[in-house]
This record gives sequence, structure tokens and C-alpha cells, in this order.
Amino acid sequence: MRTPKGLAARLLDTLQGPLGRRLLRALVAAAAPWAGVALAATGSDAGMACRAQSTATAPTVVELYTSEGCSSCPPADRWLSTLKGRPDILPLAFHVNYWDRLGWTDRFATPEATARQYELAHQAGESGVYTPQVIVDGQDWRSWPRLPKPVGTAAAVAVTLVREGGLVTAQVAAATGSAARLSGYWAVLEDNHESKVRAGENAGETLRHDHVVRLYKPVAAWPAGQGTRAQLSVSPGVPQNPRQVVFVVTDPATARPLQAVSLGC
Repeated sequence: MRTPKGLAARLLDTLQGPLGRRLLRALVAAAAPWAGVALAATGSDAGMACRAQSTATAPTVVELYTSEGCSSCPPADRWLSTLKGRPDILPLAFHVNYWDRLGWTDRFATPEATARQYELAHQAGESGVYTPQVIVDGQDWRSWPRLPKPVGTAAAVAVTLVREGGLVTAQVAAATGSAARLSGYWAVLEDNHESKVRAGENAGETLRHDHVVRLYKPVAAWPAGQGTRAQLSVSPGVPQNPRQVVFVVTDPATARPLQAVSLGC
């Protein structure tokens, strides 16, 4: 909408005159207290640790084994993205590297993700692996996008995550009735990734990914009664993509997740 020339000139004169100056001073005075609050909150947060506590009922851990070089994987990737923001589910996208030989190197694929998939298959008595594969709470699950009904039993393990600068600490305490030994792993997840695939089975496609595991670090088993304290160094500052630091406690005999907690700060 264009303003008539005469009206615009009168408005400019008013803003430059005594009335305009008084109005500007009033606006600055009104905004000053709120600006102080915002600055104080920012400065306060910078000097404080952030933390997350596990819930009484463990979330369902959904692992997707996928690859940008696999033509049947994009529907599974899209489905995993729909699980974003659900407090009752922890989705993780492990990108494997054995499809890179088809002509497209998946930049998210790691040998560690591939090794984990093979290790879970060996533990389950399976002779091979496939993509897309969905593993729910340690068990192969071929009925996705439907998920199994949550059991809803109280978790026998409690986890607290605390981040101070570039160091994240997990404190694990086991309740009565937990497994005799526990194990676990760290995972750093990122959302909102996009790849324009130029070769391989998905050539010409634009693929979008959430919950991408950018770092996977197992934690060796420990006696449950002793609890444990594990630490992970992460890069300081604000990442380019939304990031979560996750700690998952598992039963080393079955690989079944017993508790999981995510830190988004």
C-alpha cells in the first residue's frame, strides 16, 4: 500500500519534532526492562549446567538402519521423521556404509553403525543384515510404520545427564530388580539434514533425514549394583543442525534398552 506524498511528509515532520522525540523516549523506556530481562537470562544460562532426568517409564527405543544408497530406504527415513518430538519414543537413524559401493557415498554412514547392526544380528542369531531395518527395543521389527504397544512397566534404571560446557556426564543408578550387569552407549543425533543424491540407486532424489546418529560410542558393561558415571566430550557452541546427546542403558545379555534419556541443550 503506497502512502500519499502529502501525508507522508506531515508524518515525517511529526516524528522529527518534539512530539516524535517524546514518543521515541517513551518506547525506549518501556522496552528497557524487558531487554534487561532477556540479557540477564542469556548470561545466566551461559554459566549454568543444563540437565535431563530419565522418566519412570523408559521410552521405546527405535533404531533404523538405513543408507542413502538404498532405494527402499527413503520411505523408512520419512517415517522415522514423523516420530520427532514424541517423549515416549527415542528414534535413532544409523546410516550403514555397505551400500556405498553402489556409486553414492552416504556422508552419514559410519563403520560403527554397520558394526552395531551386525553385532545385533549376531546376538539375535541372524545370519545377515538388511536395509531398511527397524529394531524396536532390541528386537527386529518388520511391522513398521505400526509400533508395538508399549509395555508400560516401571524402569529399573535411572539416568541423569548433565552438560557443563563441552562435557556431558551420565550418572546411572540401578533400582532393585534390574539386570545383574548393565551396559550402554552414547549417541549424538542431528535433525534437519538434506542431501541431493547424484548417483547410485537414489540418483536425482533429495533426501531429508532426522535423528541421524553422528556419533556412536559404546560403554563397557559394569555391575549394576555399583552404578556408573560415564562422560562424553562434545563440541562447544551452537551446532548447525538441531542436536541431541543421548545415553541409553542396555542389558548386555540381550541388547534390550532398559532406560534412555536425551539432552537437547
